[in-house]
Amino acid sequence: MKKIILAASALSLMTGAAFASTASGVVGNINPETRVITLESGKSYTVPRDVALPVIQAGETVSIHFNDEGDKVQAVLR
Repeated sequence: MKKIILAASALSLMTGAAFASTASGVVGNINPETRVITLESGKSYTVPRDVALPVIQAGETVSIHFNDEGDKVQAVLR
């Protein structure tokens, strides 16, 4: 019985992480002062001050990761 509970707990933890969303694309424009990244697709994302903003330039591919609700940028990766 304990094994079943442990397996179910582990599965629920892994499933929760899968719900966090991401957006990937090529940077069309970046404004480091306002911390806004605009992808070539036209989508713009504002990166909060508590999230590290890597040095990126237009033309580079990035992956933008959001919290579980999908409403706050959690990370920007090159």
